[in-house]
This record gives sequence, C-alpha cells and structure tokens, in this order.
Amino acid sequence: MLIREASDHDWPRIWPFWHRVVAAGETYAWDPDTSEQDARALWTGPGKRVFVAEDDDGRILGSAYVKPNYGGPAADIANAGFMVDPDRTGRGTGRALAEHVLAAAREDGYRGMVFNAVVETNPAVGLWTSLGFTVLGTVPRAYRHPRHGLVGLHIMYRDL
Repeated sequence: MLIREASDHDWPRIWPFWHRVVAAGETYAWDPDTSEQDARALWTGPGKRVFVAEDDDGRILGSAYVKPNYGGPAADIANAGFMVDPDRTGRGTGRALAEHVLAAAREDGYRGMVFNAVVETNPAVGLWTSLGFTVLGTVPRAYRHPRHGLVGLHIMYRDL
C-alpha cells in the first residue's frame, strides 16, 4: 500500500466511495444528500492536507485529510477525517492512513488531534482508542443513525 498526498486528479476516484459512505448516514455528520461539488469542498477545501492510500494496482483504497481544528492561538490542534472505500475494507487501510496522518500532523507542528463528532456506533472508535485517542465526552442522542436510532457523538482527543 502506498500513502501519498492527493492531487486534483484523485477526486473522481474518491467521490464514489465518499458519496456511498456519507449517503449511508452511519458515520459522518454530513448531509447524506451532499452534492459532489460541496463534498469536494468539505474533503479537499482550503487549509486541508489530503492523502490517498493506493493498492499495488493504483486503486484508491481510502483517503484522509488533516487540518487545523481551530484558528489563532489554538491552531496547533489538528482535526482529521478518514474514509475507506466500503468495497476495500479489512486490509488495514484505516490504520495505515491513521498512522500516516498522525505522523504528518506531528511533522507539521500540531500538538494534538481532536475529532469533534465521532458517531459512537462507528466501528472506527476501536481503532481510535487503540491509537491512543480518549473519549473526552459524548453528546447524547445527537445523531440520527438509520439503524440504531438516536446515538451519541463522541469528542475524542490525543496528544501528538
């Protein structure tokens, strides 16, 4: 697996799985009906450093971004987003992207990373805790999950 910085030419290969994941409404607090134009701005907009993970055949397995979570005096706390193509899960892509982004964030001078809205039923919660993130708090019944009903949103953090 190769993890590299994304280029503008990668978006057409990210969009199909980005759309599937967000439209499923199970893991991201973004509108399931987000247009492609708005999705591209959300994922690759200004201030974001975007990565893709490719297999040996050049297929994109997943993508991630890192950006400042806050501005001004708190700009050295990062935020990130991670997404793996549902057809390509189970290959360690999520963990590899996470480890890569954490290292890149450290190299970029961030002191910590925060996730503002992790759906508590998201299987990635186990990955984040295994990588040293802790749940700072949970906003109860804040997310309308299509299968589980109202579930909480975790705020997760780790020092870098």
